[in-house]
Amino acid sequence: MKLSIVILCWNDREIISDCIASIYATTHATDFEIIVSDNGSTDESIEFIRKKFPQVRLIENGRNLRFAKGNNVAIRESHGEYVLILNPDTIIHEGTLDKLMVYADEHPKAGAFGCRVLNADGSYQMSVRPIYTVRSEWCLALGLRPLARLSEWFHPGEYVGWKGTSEREVGWIVGCFLVVRGELLKSLGGFDEQFFYYYEDQDLCRRVWEAGYPNLFTPHVTITHLGGQSTQSKFPPLGFAIDSYVTRYLYYYKYEGASGVRSARRAILVSLVLRLVLGGIAQIVSPSETGKKRQNLRRALLDWNYRVDPVRLVEKGEEPEMEVQPVGRVQER
Repeated sequence: MKLSIVILCWNDREIISDCIASIYATTHATDFEIIVSDNGSTDESIEFIRKKFPQVRLIENGRNLRFAKGNNVAIRESHGEYVLILNPDTIIHEGTLDKLMVYADEHPKAGAFGCRVLNADGSYQMSVRPIYTVRSEWCLALGLRPLARLSEWFHPGEYVGWKGTSEREVGWIVGCFLVVRGELLKSLGGFDEQFFYYYEDQDLCRRVWEAGYPNLFTPHVTITHLGGQSTQSKFPPLGFAIDSYVTRYLYYYKYEGASGVRSARRAILVSLVLRLVLGGIAQIVSPSETGKKRQNLRRALLDWNYRVDPVRLVEKGEEPEMEVQPVGRVQER
């Protein structure tokens, strides 16, 4: 088996059909299997997939295991030389998987691969980034992004000025489309399941690098990611936003220890304060209901980050209590 395609499903009946159909319609020279790991869908996704795509292997987890655990279940059952982690809201273009398998075989020293990702309107969607560090947190907080055009030392968590038009080694590949050598992926234990919301893909790619294998990006094959553009235009419920900070601290503690995670918290506080100030000025100049909601979210996040001790959060699970349970808060990790 050349390629195992792992798709995580959670109430995705409306979109997963087009994703699976695009794989079968555009892949001609690659021996592949599709494994759908279902995280307790209640919208009849399982029944729908089983009826429309009987050749797909279905794993029923019975509950929402989140991204890392849900994918790991399928990764353990995969047989491919390569494993593709694929979002259900993606569309595979003609020849993408065939060409990417050729590209991967031509680069035997690389461990993971990404391709050019487009929004629904055909515009470029950022799908690869440099590894996040405490330094990049400070560069982001202090608005040093323009300096990244002179040196990537100042990168704020993105490749400034680069629009995915050339091949290159990259820090990490976004998990909407991430190909990893199967043997390597299993030797690394798949995704680190402590990252229950964000940072799963970055952590995995960082471990691929640490194992001695670069991550490569090629612009010569493309997919469409339908969800990427719409989610960028919204701000998340408070609970999900807090969860993203929890995993952010887990990530920095794992790689930079107690001093590193405390420095990251200071950078986050500076960033939130500056964004509040600038947002306040914007509201005075041109007030809007959206701006007001965004400012309220920033105040709540600043309050939570100011009161949290990131080391105790990571080591003992202690975090500030909110007066009102945030919408979207995930209790089970």
